[in-house]
Amino acid sequence: MNVINIKKFGRIEVFELGYGLLGKPVMNVHFFLVDEICIDTAQSLMRKNVLGIIRGKKINRVLLTHFHEDHSGNAAAVSKVKTVPVFGHPITIQKMKAGFSIRPYQHMIWGASEKIEMIPLPSIVQSNSISLVPIHTPGHSEDHTCYLEKNEGWLFSGDLYLAPRIKYFRADEKMEDTIQSLQKVLALDFQTLFCAHNPELTDGKEKIREKLDYLQNFYGQVDTLYRRGLNEKEIMKNLPYKETCLVKIMTMGNVSLAQMVRSAVNAIEKGQSQNKKNA
Repeated sequence: MNVINIKKFGRIEVFELGYGLLGKPVMNVHFFLVDEICIDTAQSLMRKNVLGIIRGKKINRVLLTHFHEDHSGNAAAVSKVKTVPVFGHPITIQKMKAGFSIRPYQHMIWGASEKIEMIPLPSIVQSNSISLVPIHTPGHSEDHTCYLEKNEGWLFSGDLYLAPRIKYFRADEKMEDTIQSLQKVLALDFQTLFCAHNPELTDGKEKIREKLDYLQNFYGQVDTLYRRGLNEKEIMKNLPYKETCLVKIMTMGNVSLAQMVRSAVNAIEKGQSQNKKNA
């Protein structure tokens, strides 16, 4: 079962797409169109639908929040069909030029991205009526970038938010960077959060604050248990959270609560190492 929802919030068109091979999609993806700027391009398994949506739209450029396949999946196709450039962070550009491998579960849920030559982001992405400021927000990925329209109070947040209480991390996510990125965007002026998986049209800043509080509390709990000498497995047993077994099995451990604990432990050990060097 595939999901295709088209919504409009003022000048912003929101396109929600989900691919389900045997049933309900595991995770839907949103991409956005405003003032002829396309932000992200959704998953390649929904390419026919994406191209059908954008064919009659005016688009003069594409912005990617990061290289992950559910955001960059149709960048090359959209660029070719509309004859428009694609912009992104320097790391995004490297990844999309060289190509990157994905795991079996990613192939099944989203599909792979095609290689494409991209262009570095300017300090401000200016159109006729809006100005988008790229904000580098690593953590979920090293290239992750949000786009702020401060006059409108919009933040196109990619995967920085997702939910106020998340249940797992990818193996390559860095908790300390995510916490710092959440703190960074909390200093910005916005209220509408255009998250790629879970848009929050009101109280977006409060939702970011909720996630920051949750992650800081999670980190603090792991830190307390780590300082008691517990290893990662023992920490897992003593936390008030349960592993989402289906997700862990489906991703072969690449996405799990255990990875979230490991990311916190890595951050703790990194901090201890830096303190020793500074002593």
